[in-house]
Amino acid sequence: MTERIVIVGAGQAGAELAAALRAGGFAGSLTLLGAENAPPYQRPPLSKKYLLGEMSAERLWLRDPAFYRDQSITLRTGARVAAIDRGARRVLLADGEALPYDRLALTTGARPRALPAAIGGALSGVHGVRTLSDVDAMAPAFRPGARALIVGGGYIGLEAAAVAARLGLHVTLIEAAPRILGRVACAETAAWFRALHARHGVTVREGTALARLEGDPRVARAVLADGETLEIDLAIVGIGVDPETALAAQAGLTLDNGIAVDAFCATSDPAIFAAGDCASFPWRGRRIRLESVQNAIDQAKAAAAAMLGAPVAYDPTPWFWSDQYDVKLQIAGLNAGYDRVIERPGARAGAHSVWYFKGAALLAVDAMNDARAYMTAKRWLEAGVSPDPARIADAACDLRDAA
Repeated sequence: MTERIVIVGAGQAGAELAAALRAGGFAGSLTLLGAENAPPYQRPPLSKKYLLGEMSAERLWLRDPAFYRDQSITLRTGARVAAIDRGARRVLLADGEALPYDRLALTTGARPRALPAAIGGALSGVHGVRTLSDVDAMAPAFRPGARALIVGGGYIGLEAAAVAARLGLHVTLIEAAPRILGRVACAETAAWFRALHARHGVTVREGTALARLEGDPRVARAVLADGETLEIDLAIVGIGVDPETALAAQAGLTLDNGIAVDAFCATSDPAIFAAGDCASFPWRGRRIRLESVQNAIDQAKAAAAAMLGAPVAYDPTPWFWSDQYDVKLQIAGLNAGYDRVIERPGARAGAHSVWYFKGAALLAVDAMNDARAYMTAKRWLEAGVSPDPARIADAACDLRDAA
């Protein structure tokens, strides 16, 4: 019988997995289910070039829709999955249809955290930043002179603030924690970006919590925890995401900060695999989950290899990026556990890098408009090499001589 593979989730990981299965020789039935009505598309440009009007929706598409037809991949958009019947090996759609599978892959991604409706999260004019429809909904409000409140000082919030400021909005960003980028970067990197946004007219208020949003039916003001009121025209919520695990939980799969998979992307059910933002995996003695394009692509390829009978343990060197104004931030590695930070000016004006060490071991680098520092650090991390921290700290020392 022809083997049937169903992939639930038509984002970056799902589309990559389907393509990798066909490229690797899988000749059976292959179905890719996406809840959104659009074909698989890139998410990073949504809050940048697409919102700025510099990129059309069609340019977001990962592949021309003809690709799926030519590769005999049944792409079904607007297909919401209600449940997984592991016993009968079938996927139950919200419209009542049942799709049988021999093997199943979950690439369900992550969902943005929302403000509770009780504090105004459901008001018109309150937006998340995750999907094409999210950005289409907020775009008309991005008009010069409008007053935008950004809730959350992570990279999503900072990117939204940068676009709003570039389009001429009056932007206030609030962060409840003591500083922006508190979960993902050191104080030095946070200070660098705080100054960048200040130069572009963004008001960044740290240690400032939101009490509630008010308006009827559209948001009109924000009341802060200290009682201060801000008059606003729109609010953008960037307070993080959670892995989308509802289907996995309903099916009884093991969860651990996401859908728990082994080094070969298999879940606790050997017929079900997972990859991308929704999946946590073992990595160098601990379990992690990565929210990045790099992980979605590379883990999907690893899942495809395992499903094709050629498993290779997934052991990535994580990398990430963020675009804000004319600054490209490139991050290599994971900084968890660092005990020393070294700042280093780049060779070009405006270039800067921040290096994270644990003892003498290099963990990660944040490179702002400094592609050389990023590429050098990434090569060292991939090779398991650590430079001499003293040489990194010496701005006169060429990076090539630091390791």
